[in-house]
Amino acid sequence: MTTALRFSVPSIAMGLLVLSADQGMAADNELGAQLVAVCAACHRLDGQDTAIPSIVGMDVPKFADAMTAFKSGARSSQIMHAIALQLSDAEIEILAEYLAARPMESKLR
Repeated sequence: MTTALRFSVPSIAMGLLVLSADQGMAADNELGAQLVAVCAACHRLDGQDTAIPSIVGMDVPKFADAMTAFKSGARSSQIMHAIALQLSDAEIEILAEYLAARPMESKLR
């Protein structure tokens, strides 16, 4: 095997690995955008909620723990319980990461 080929094969393999990871993250981001549409029915996505807790920019573990508690009934809210029951654990994690990555508008000013 030539020197160029020896260095090319691992480089190509690493590139394919990064490419597939990027596609996975893009798919998660797209699913997060679809899932957050349900949240937007009540929660403002600019972080300017007044009567309902803001979820934009919330830490991943805090959001995931809250949704898991709503799902199990450990945290009381009929509406949130019904919504959380519709989400898989993976979808809750994707939604948590999606929301955590979005800064509140007030933080941008």
